Amino acid sequence: PSTFHPVSMPFPSPPRHVLSPPHPTPFPSHYIQWALWFFKNDKSKMWQANLRLVTKFNTVEDFWALYTHIQLASKLAAGCDYSLFKDGIEPMWEDSQNKRGGRWLITLAKQQRHTELDRFWLDTLLCLIGEMFDEYSDEVCGAVINIRTKGDKIAIWTREAENQEGVTHIGRVYKEHLGLSQKVAIGYQAHADTATKSGSLAKTKFVV
Repeated sequence: PSTFHPVSMPFPSPPRHVLSPPHPTPFPSHYIQWALWFFKNDKSKMWQANLRLVTKFNTVEDFWALYTHIQLASKLAAGCDYSLFKDGIEPMWEDSQNKRGGRWLITLAKQQRHTELDRFWLDTLLCLIGEMFDEYSDEVCGAVINIRTKGDKIAIWTREAENQEGVTHIGRVYKEHLGLSQKVAIGYQAHADTATKSGSLAKTKFVV
């Protein structure tokens, strides 16, 4: 793992229903390892040189130990990202397990950074490690949060953009877990389309 150590920030205890039992609890999936990545935009370096692996974990206890000791997303500088991906998948479109996939994208206004951003990101992480997507959890590759001056973004990345049934199921469950109103629509973009256009121009493939 990298020598990068995000600044420790206080965070309230996990909700009672996710408190750690006395013995380390492996995640339910055969994907026992998750990897947390950090990206800091230094324009003097190549993109991949700015991406660092922070650590890997495979138990609920290790997740909370990590989460409570890294800087909250809302405190990161503009241009920084956190990514949580299944071990063996790198947080980039070019990875063989990502290139045919896409992302469910949540775009937040600047004023939401200090009201909803951290909750949305934590709920996103819990959806991933808790395998909330039923039989389609294997379709999930990871999640990314982008901290940007104009507004922040959170996305869940999936493996196959053409798997409409799986993708839409993941989107509906994700929207429900975030507590979004039925009036709020979220969109799914294929990486192949996003890679050739800016995010704002990329075609929305599915909406829930």
